[in-house]
Amino acid sequence: MRCFVAIDLPPDVRDALHATAERLRAGAPRADVRWTAATAMHLTLAFLGEVAEERVTAIRDALAGVTSSTPPIALVCASLGTFPGAARPRVVWAGIADGLRELGLLAAGVADALEPLGFAPERRPFRGHVTLGRVRSPRGFDPLARELDAAARATFGRWTASHVVLYRSHLRRTGSVYEALAVLPLAGAVA
Repeated sequence: MRCFVAIDLPPDVRDALHATAERLRAGAPRADVRWTAATAMHLTLAFLGEVAEERVTAIRDALAGVTSSTPPIALVCASLGTFPGAARPRVVWAGIADGLRELGLLAAGVADALEPLGFAPERRPFRGHVTLGRVRSPRGFDPLARELDAAARATFGRWTASHVVLYRSHLRRTGSVYEALAVLPLAGAVA
């Protein structure tokens, strides 16, 4: 099964991001982008790839070691952009403006905890973001680039992250559907 570790978004932030994605889509209807469903929006801390079912308990326990010593994190979701950049965009994202340092430390702790279980840490630096869409080709992207520039400094909301979730990803033709395998509260929070 395909798994990843993430932080959930509260409904108001998710709704604001979804409304923005809909405006981007309407402003660039020919852009070749697969937009993320509102229910699938999250902050990924680590992508694990294929995981055997019998390893879930060990992964959960490793994550609990990190989350039990990490306090809740105050986050602000703001700004829009593309990875790796505007010249060859592959991902349309919303960023994290406040709490990024703490989020990065949590992601590093997750990577360190999972490495002994055989999960190689990401080589690229951690960049906390919410994926709004995946660009399939450059076709029709210019109007979308203008829409992104116009909304680049938007703010989508603030919240305090109180838990980390180990998710299983079910791939469907209509997009991925996520199933929570474990919810791990951060120190002092209730899941």
